[in-house]
Amino acid sequence: MRALALLALLSLATPALAQPAEAGEVIRLDPIGSEQLEARPISIYLPPGYDTGMETYPVIYAMDGQNLFEPGYSYAGVEWGLDEEMDRLIAEGRIRPAIIVGIWNTPARAREYAPRQVFDTFSEASRSRALEAWGGLPVSDIFLTFLAEDLKPYIDRNYRTRPGPDATALMGSSMGGLISFYGLTRYPETFGSAAGLSTHWPIYADACHQDPAVADAWREQALLAWAEYLDTTHLDPQTHRIWFDHGSINLDSLYPPYQSAIDAIMAEQGFIGSANYRSTLYEGADHNEAAWHARLADPLTFLLGVEAAANPASRMPQ
Repeated sequence: MRALALLALLSLATPALAQPAEAGEVIRLDPIGSEQLEARPISIYLPPGYDTGMETYPVIYAMDGQNLFEPGYSYAGVEWGLDEEMDRLIAEGRIRPAIIVGIWNTPARAREYAPRQVFDTFSEASRSRALEAWGGLPVSDIFLTFLAEDLKPYIDRNYRTRPGPDATALMGSSMGGLISFYGLTRYPETFGSAAGLSTHWPIYADACHQDPAVADAWREQALLAWAEYLDTTHLDPQTHRIWFDHGSINLDSLYPPYQSAIDAIMAEQGFIGSANYRSTLYEGADHNEAAWHARLADPLTFLLGVEAAANPASRMPQ
């Protein structure tokens, strides 16, 4: 009888345990652009309960939008799984619900994501190598103007957002991580946080794959350019939040000396030791969507995590 009673209890409990967590929704807007930028689709993740409530939400603007949610559109058919990861972390109570705006890239991706103010300090010979490959000068400042002055106001008008910088973040991988950090420095009163996964500090990588002397010279030039540029920016370690990470194999194997130098620069600006700055090495991690998916929970909890609730200055607010 006790065995039968136990089986009955288990049969009652099983359906509840087996029910999937409530899922968010991914929608796609018609292509949006500007007079100076090619129009591109925008994919938007709306968290569970968005359609039935009146809550307002933080927003993360994420680069390479076609790689985030749907494998049919992503590079090599592998996506970040960003929507599923958001659903899981929300259901587990580890992050606050948020809207994700995925901005698709275009054939001009390198030009849109390469930081113009940094690139302009490179030598003429170095710039020429990149310009020949890219087909023109970087248009990152134009891209960021579109993002901050066209796209963000559109999202704020049409969705229930919290529009302040303390609830607005940028996020991306590789050069998408580069433009996310650059965007924070260009619009520090619009965006309060940035997360760069495998941030592509060299800007133009081809030169780094040559002989060690060429790679060393390029790195020295790039880091000097970054140091000069960051000395002109006005980030606040008390209010701005920054996540950097990188792996250790293939393209990511180039990044450790760059990231160490950037960390030293940010230390001079008061970020090292702050809860608002994180720089992480993932040993054995590659430079691809699968690797970024594997560690996606870490930057998301850094940006949206509920564990920081006791320290309002170190988080995006509820």
